[in-house]
Amino acid sequence: MNVTRRDEGGDPACWLDQVCQECGRISDRPEEPGCEHCGAGTDNGTATGTGAKTGAGRDRDAEGRARNARPRDGLGRPLPYGAPGVERQPEGVERSPRQALAEAQDLLDRGLPFHAHEVLEDAWKAAPEPERQLWRGLAQLAVGLTHAARGNTKGGAALLLRGAGAIAPYEDTVPYDIDVPGLAAWAQNLATRLGERDEPVDAAGNAPRLCAGDAGPAE
Repeated sequence: MNVTRRDEGGDPACWLDQVCQECGRISDRPEEPGCEHCGAGTDNGTATGTGAKTGAGRDRDAEGRARNARPRDGLGRPLPYGAPGVERQPEGVERSPRQALAEAQDLLDRGLPFHAHEVLEDAWKAAPEPERQLWRGLAQLAVGLTHAARGNTKGGAALLLRGAGAIAPYEDTVPYDIDVPGLAAWAQNLATRLGERDEPVDAAGNAPRLCAGDAGPAE
């Protein structure tokens, strides 16, 4: 697979400004600097803005794109610099839509929805304009499951419902055999369950099926 340079978009998940990169929670006041949950970006926090480095000191990857270099765990939570983490997906990889769906599904099945989101975000950035909302919605669903697995039930439910709303207009077109009705039902069901509990869910055990006719991983 070839890796090509994309427009600089910042660290994965930055497109959803309400999500703090330090603690992964949704801000109730995204127009104000700093995170009210963990303090990132405040005088007592460890960074500025959403928790990413800014200006000349901002982390960048080998291609020069802004990309937080802190290691992350299996659910994408930042770890201290130098700590062992789970390798992230390379950014800007060219995949066909079906390759992106297959790779994202494999990551979801392995309990790595944050990493699946990175694949789907690449597809969103590369998609033609008529499909961009679809891929963005799929990425939001993966981020929603990520936060649900982290125990951020309120944020996870909000992201799941946003993602379901984003993909809803594609229900009648069935692009690439994506199971839009099934995904919307899954998101609504999981969001409802998150509203009834305040504890993390198992990411692999709650992974959705992206495409119709996908029976899931073999037992």
